[in-house]
Amino acid sequence: MSLVKVGVIGIGNMGSLHVQMLTSGQIKGAVLTAVCSSNESRIAWVKGNTNGDVKIFKEEEAFFNESGIDAVLIATPHYSHPELAKRAFAKGIHVLIEKPAGVYSKNVLEMNAAAKTSGKMFGIMYNQRANPLYQKIRDLIQSGQLGELKRINWIITDIYRPQSYYDSSKWRATWNGEGGGVLLNQALHQIDVLQWTTGYMPKRIRSMSSSGKYHDIEVEDDVTAFLEYENGATGVIIASTGEAPGTNRYEIVGDRGKIVVENEELVFYQLTQSEREFNSSYKGGFGQPDFQKVEIPVKSDNANHAAIIQNWIDAIVKNSPLLSPGEEGVKALEISNAIYLSSWLNETVGLPIDQDLYYEKLQEKINNSSFVKKNVTNTILDVRGTH
Repeated sequence: MSLVKVGVIGIGNMGSLHVQMLTSGQIKGAVLTAVCSSNESRIAWVKGNTNGDVKIFKEEEAFFNESGIDAVLIATPHYSHPELAKRAFAKGIHVLIEKPAGVYSKNVLEMNAAAKTSGKMFGIMYNQRANPLYQKIRDLIQSGQLGELKRINWIITDIYRPQSYYDSSKWRATWNGEGGGVLLNQALHQIDVLQWTTGYMPKRIRSMSSSGKYHDIEVEDDVTAFLEYENGATGVIIASTGEAPGTNRYEIVGDRGKIVVENEELVFYQLTQSEREFNSSYKGGFGQPDFQKVEIPVKSDNANHAAIIQNWIDAIVKNSPLLSPGEEGVKALEISNAIYLSSWLNETVGLPIDQDLYYEKLQEKINNSSFVKKNVTNTILDVRGTH
């Protein structure tokens, strides 16, 4: 396959960006040949921003049956990701979905099973996995240089969103349309990076979230979650879209030192010996292990959606490894589902969560909602440079 024929379904904020990248030649080995959208204004935008060779479909069925695409990039609202992916796999089409993998893990696992059966390349847009900063952290942890995990803290409040962001579309920031707020949208990138860099999933979670604390929305915009791991390590995630100026500080402590990332700078406080060894052998009463402060020069890059798409295309053409396999999308999603469930039940929950219980509680949120959006603007936002 010399050129992969790619279709994009959903021409909102992210879908529009993907169309631009594909039509500008930014993605090597791929060509945009079809799009699918029922929105007349977005169809007009596609016509004005692509060449005449791109087929335009208003109906999903015709798109999958008649477009002739080899691969599809799914950039529709969250709930539809698993179902659209399953339809693509059934047609023998490679799939790259926008995050999140879905809203609840039950149907995401069904999507993963369909992907495995199809044998097609399945990726997810966890674009922070292409960030050299987090790749370096993963290397430090996975190589054993940090030692055994002891504590994780991540403050994620540099993802501020004004009310106009939430008013930009009818589905955004609603239980029925988006399925969640800061956890499912903005901070899901960091939740993925947290489990991807450490290699661990938490075993228990206790959390507190506030819905509409800083915005006129019905979903959460402020969360604090406490994580416990099998080996006794603990973690805290703080996420909010209502604080300015915000903070983005990721701190990981192991028995051989501490990694701190803040202001896109990476510092490794590397112990000269294991803290556990020092603790058991030192006889001086007061004292602590010696360490070296190592400032690691690595350039952070948040605007790397193209890197994930390119990696996916290369995997299709060359059978090279995927940096962000779609099947792994369920991991961050299950952590976020557990945080929601703990907050809703006001109790500690274990992982893996009770999928049926989560779905039941989510449906209660949807069915009991009386929230009405007042000032929807139907605006397409420029997402370049965002997470």
